[in-house]
Amino acid sequence: MSELLLVRHGETEWSRSGRHTSWTDLPLTADGEEQARALRPLLSGRRIARVYTSPMARAVRTAELAGLADPSVDPDLREWDYGGYEGSSTAEIQRDRPDWYLFTDGVAPGPAGHPGESPEQVGARADRVLARLAPHLAAGEGAVALVAHAHFLRVLTARRLGLPPAAGGCFTFETGAVGLLGTEHGRPAVVAWTARAL
Repeated sequence: MSELLLVRHGETEWSRSGRHTSWTDLPLTADGEEQARALRPLLSGRRIARVYTSPMARAVRTAELAGLADPSVDPDLREWDYGGYEGSSTAEIQRDRPDWYLFTDGVAPGPAGHPGESPEQVGARADRVLARLAPHLAAGEGAVALVAHAHFLRVLTARRLGLPPAAGGCFTFETGAVGLLGTEHGRPAVVAWTARAL
C-alpha cells in the first residue's frame, strides 16, 4: 500500500491573518513561496507516482515550487466552501456565534454559486477523492501527493482513518507543511503530520 502525501499550500495574505479562504484565489506571499520551495528537498527524496492539486492558484503554485511535476487538477480538492464566512476570521464569526466551530457547525449561506458546505458535504467530497485514489494506493507504485488546503485536508485525513468529518478538527495543518498517511498492520495511520521534515 502506497503512502498518501498531503501538502498544504504556502502562506497567503489571508492565511497569515487567519481569514477563511475558499474560492477567493489569492496568490502566495513571498514567505508562502519560500515555504513551498523549502519543501522541494523534503519531497525530492520520495518516490511519488502521482500528483493531484486543487484548482486554486495557491495550490498549483505550491506544487510547482515544491518540485511536484505534472499535477492533475482535481476540483474536489478545493477548500471547504465557507459561504457567508468567506474572508472572515474565527474571532469575527464568534462575535455573533460565540460557540461556533467550523467542524461541527458548518457555515452561513453565501452568495450565488457559493452556498457554503456542511461538514458532511466536505466529507462526501473527501470520500470521492479517496475512492478515486484507492486503486493507485493499492498498486504500491509510489506515494500519491495531494496539494490542497488545510480544512479540506483535515477532513480527508479523518475520512481516511475511518472517522467522521468533524474529527478533522483534531488535526492542525500549518501552511507549507506536509502530512503523511500510511498504514500500520494494514490499517490507515498518520505517519507524520504538519511536518517540514520527514
